Amino acid sequence: MSERPWTDRIVGARMTVDNLFTDRIAESQLTRQEWGLIMMAVDLEIEHPDDPERARLVANTEKVPEIVPELDNIRQQMQGGVGGPSKKKQSGGMMDSVKNALGLGSSDPAVDEEEIRAAERLANEYAKTLQRHLEENGRWEEIRRVAAQQA
Repeated sequence: MSERPWTDRIVGARMTVDNLFTDRIAESQLTRQEWGLIMMAVDLEIEHPDDPERARLVANTEKVPEIVPELDNIRQQMQGGVGGPSKKKQSGGMMDSVKNALGLGSSDPAVDEEEIRAAERLANEYAKTLQRHLEENGRWEEIRRVAAQQA
């Protein structure tokens, strides 16, 4: 049993929302592979689970900055022809491409911060979509109550 059994109860809902959210990912600057990695770094939490009026599902994104280097690795693989072109803007020319391929390129912190903020916004949008799905299917109160018992 997990540390938060309420999360075990929403697995099916998450699968449904994942499928519904694919169009939103396609509209974003992220690929599906990048989004999958980001969601592995995101913890879903219920704030104020004991208060039905204030309770809400949120995305805890504090671990997202840790995976930015892996996002860069995914993009480098995609640039190499493994998965098609990356959605991220390319710049710098051939020398930068060679440096990056050899792992010698430097990461731009401003781009990383922009990526982190974009990932955080998208993860929070996902959490809102998931909560709305749970509400529409009459499951939110049950999930909220279970989370409150665990708090």
